[in-house]
Amino acid sequence: MTDAACDTDPWADIVVPPLPHGRFVELPDRGTVLVRDFGGPPGAPVLALLHGWTATADLNWFRAYEPLGEHYRVIAFDHRGHGTGLRPKKTFRLEDCADDVIDVATILGIDELIAVGYSMGGPIAQLVWRRHPERVRGLVLCATAPYFLGRREERLSFLGLTGLAAIARVTPEQARTWLTDQFYLQRRAEIWEPWAVREASRHDWRVVLEAGRAIGAFSSREWISSVDVPTSVVMTMRDSVIPIRRQTQLFELIDGAVAFRVDADHDAVVAHADQFNPTLLRAVRSVVERS
Repeated sequence: MTDAACDTDPWADIVVPPLPHGRFVELPDRGTVLVRDFGGPPGAPVLALLHGWTATADLNWFRAYEPLGEHYRVIAFDHRGHGTGLRPKKTFRLEDCADDVIDVATILGIDELIAVGYSMGGPIAQLVWRRHPERVRGLVLCATAPYFLGRREERLSFLGLTGLAAIARVTPEQARTWLTDQFYLQRRAEIWEPWAVREASRHDWRVVLEAGRAIGAFSSREWISSVDVPTSVVMTMRDSVIPIRRQTQLFELIDGAVAFRVDADHDAVVAHADQFNPTLLRAVRSVVERS
């Protein structure tokens, strides 16, 4: 396993976890993205791994790559504004991220996939199904919800992001510093290493802030019950970011969904990979067997 960007990376002397091979994919009229595309025997189901807000595909999934790749073909790339993701001139939309997933899959010759979404990746996975149902074999929704605003404090927090997104167009460094302190380091301090700093340094923080606003405006409550593909919901039972009641509501709204539980916080995919990965594998296997 090699990091395709390593040779030209000014941070190349830092310790980097083993990462699958990356290939550059050109999306017409949008730009180029670095896509991890690996694993699985011929004909294996395809998993599209969709990462969370302020993370990257590698930061979110690096500890899950190997166990998933033993059984499935895996694709993963950074969403718009995150890491090496596309740099859109227009305002960030979760719908556009969903379309990116299908367009990347099409270029790679993939007709059908299982969308595996973590946190922000959950809404993107839901929208992949809603916008492209004929391409989705199933859903695995992890540490996520059908909506993200509830309490007054949360609404005020996301309203603050609206202003910060505007500020970031003029003073991105101030916004980057604020968001890193408030949202990223506090949740991931125990795993924050030079490699992770490098990953976050690649963000376009104006777009990332707009993504936060888009998450706050998202709700699938009016249509999520229409999901007609096998779905697994992986709940992080001690989650301090996505309340467990909202994760439970997501499970209850999808007819036939199967719940899987991890006794950990929102960063379970990294901080408690020993618990999370076996649960994730069971959740994916459940979707495959029911599809």
